[in-house]
Amino acid sequence: MITQTERNEIRKRIHARIREKLSGTTERPRLNVYRSLNHIYAQVIDDQKGVTIASASTLAMKAKTGGNVAAAKEIGKEIAERAKEKGVKKVVFDRGGFLYHGRIKALADAAREAGLEF
Repeated sequence: MITQTERNEIRKRIHARIREKLSGTTERPRLNVYRSLNHIYAQVIDDQKGVTIASASTLAMKAKTGGNVAAAKEIGKEIAERAKEKGVKKVVFDRGGFLYHGRIKALADAAREAGLEF
């Protein structure tokens, strides 16, 4: 049986492998997603400058619960709106080593519907 610590180490290895292949530029920053048991976080990052352009999370929104698909959809819409305010329309999606399923997919779909291209 795989413990939670081992599972996180595996996720970190997968994320490192993903990050070797993609990075955010000024024209097309990286949309990074992290999910914990109770919350979900999203950041739009310019890796060339090392700057976070926009961020959104269920923790910052003081949502009652952030560990569900509905909260992920809200964060997807919110991060897309904040990125568009800063003039970002195209991003590179970084799933953070998580499977593209459930809350991660819901956030990505909501961000696409709200106007982000990736």
